[in-house]
Amino acid sequence: MKDQKVKVLDDLLEDVTPGDLILLYGPPKVGKSIFCYQFLYSGLEGGEPCLYIVADYGSRQLEQRMMEFNWFLRPYIQSGDVYIIDLLTRLAGVKVEDSGTLKFSSVQNLTDLMVKVGVGTRSLFRRSSKFRAILDSLTMIFAFNPPSLVLRLVRAYKSRISEAKGVGVVVHTTGTVESQIETSLMDLADLRLCLDGEKIQIESSAGKKSAQYTITDKGIECWGIK
Repeated sequence: MKDQKVKVLDDLLEDVTPGDLILLYGPPKVGKSIFCYQFLYSGLEGGEPCLYIVADYGSRQLEQRMMEFNWFLRPYIQSGDVYIIDLLTRLAGVKVEDSGTLKFSSVQNLTDLMVKVGVGTRSLFRRSSKFRAILDSLTMIFAFNPPSLVLRLVRAYKSRISEAKGVGVVVHTTGTVESQIETSLMDLADLRLCLDGEKIQIESSAGKKSAQYTITDKGIECWGIK
């Protein structure tokens, strides 16, 4: 049986439906990436494969960070249940080659990224009628591209996810772009999920819900939903 505090996080997300795009946002260091790891691993444990776009660090760091919570990704990589697109390793000058479900692209080549997203979503859709997709995060992508191009990327990403009836997450750190760009991001999302370090709040057409949260060795734990 799931820990009751962890279950509250599932309750917050009960209005999410196939095809939805969630904008996960907040200031730095409040647990946005940890939320993504937990969302990924929860899906994998429930039989939902996942596309994970790593944009602010490398795929190796993704595995290492998840192991800190005893979430072991390697078996799912080997089984093909995780399709990873790494945008930073080549930018750091490391020579790497694509493998089965580990692909390398660049924050400077959004066209190539979307081609690989299309391949990844089709691959996962063939494996399961339900899957999850996570883009963590937009920070480096905004740093290397005009904001208008990044918004086009998010629209295309949303379209791919929606077509395949997956559930997508895009991570954004507030204050890193101008306010009108953040407003455009909000408008693109079906649900907006904000973490501020103490409270997690989700807003959708169904209304608003919030809960207190903390980060433990089990990940994000929530309580006091209202």
